Amino acid sequence: MNITKEKKDDRLVIFIDGKLDTLTSPQLDAELKSAFEESDTVEVNMENLAYISSAGLRVLHSTHKRVKGSGKLLISHANGTVLDVFESTGFSSFLNFI
Repeated sequence: MNITKEKKDDRLVIFIDGKLDTLTSPQLDAELKSAFEESDTVEVNMENLAYISSAGLRVLHSTHKRVKGSGKLLISHANGTVLDVFESTGFSSFLNFI
């Protein structure tokens, strides 16, 4: 998985490319922790994310809980396959999609 960051308006955008699984989720977790030190609003762009496992979901869930009230985690450009995972697991009910 490749991760790049870009400052855009009032938020920091993290672009993830590849698969978010057990091997790569620690990398995203570290990036998200440092991202919220730079900005109160972080967007995770999933346009090029091919797959997300339960390990990736755990990272998003723990980040959402950690920043709730003090920051905002946004999910953007998730493809149909990834959106199906969010919907079937109930994540679509609490994550912020743009």
